[in-house]
Amino acid sequence: MKSRETEGMLLGLIGVVIFSLTLPMTRIVVAEVHPLLNGLGRALVAAIPAAALLAWRREKLPTWPQVKSLAIVALGVIIAFPVFSAWAMKTVPASHGAVVNGLQPLCVAIYAAWLSHERPSKAFWASAIAGSAIVVAFALQSGGGGLQAGDLLMLVAVGIGALGYAEGARLARQMGGWQVICWALVLSAPFLVLPVGWLAWAQLFGSHATHPEALSLKTWLAFGYVTLFSQFIGFFAWYAGLAMGGIARVGQVQLLQIFFTMALSALFFGEHVSASTWLYAAAVIVTVVLGRRAAVRPAPTPAVVAPGAARTTHAR
Repeated sequence: MKSRETEGMLLGLIGVVIFSLTLPMTRIVVAEVHPLLNGLGRALVAAIPAAALLAWRREKLPTWPQVKSLAIVALGVIIAFPVFSAWAMKTVPASHGAVVNGLQPLCVAIYAAWLSHERPSKAFWASAIAGSAIVVAFALQSGGGGLQAGDLLMLVAVGIGALGYAEGARLARQMGGWQVICWALVLSAPFLVLPVGWLAWAQLFGSHATHPEALSLKTWLAFGYVTLFSQFIGFFAWYAGLAMGGIARVGQVQLLQIFFTMALSALFFGEHVSASTWLYAAAVIVTVVLGRRAAVRPAPTPAVVAPGAARTTHAR
């Protein structure tokens, strides 16, 4: 069991490393592209390789209960988080958004207890709440004593996005990690075509129109990253890790994303990261370590496992 939990933690860490560039790359894209077009467009484009992979593997269609769960996944990780985080990146630096994003593991743990019946100990909850309190204190301090508009948008992204994480991880125990994100993308695609088409038309021909050739290469590359890695490949490891190691426990690994995002934002994008930001982030990481050592009673094993689950449990 310990080796399975460790593998889940490692897979979760791989997902976190991939996700750590999401906010910096999104900030690049929304400098030239409408946040809604970025948030919904990346999912529509990612649905193409998702559909190709499902067809190549000849995956069985999801059941109706699974479709309803996939709708919750789509609400969180295909609509809410991409759209609201993109809007937030119009007003706050990526490094700042990354620390606000530190609330997500607590939200994931709450949803895990509610949806998957995991039972974290009091010590775990104390550590998770302490980490969240530090994150809120950082947002207030760096915002001059009050929350900024970008903070509120990130809080909406985090609150609903965490629901998509927890529900997707629960479903990954039946379908496999990569199948969950692929089916969520494919089932969402028909509902995204019209809004993405309209937004793209407005981008090209509206009153504030730009033409494709006017978009910088940097913007195209950043959009490619959030499409292929943030919206698609990263979830292969993330959902598999949550399913294997426990949603609440592995979800805490995401607090390490703060470090990765701040370091990469400073290294590649020239964002200034103050000493106090590092101190807040370090304090959050201490709470993660304490939470990692706390007991978490795992969710009960599902009585019925969907066909193909055995061969997809370790899907990357």
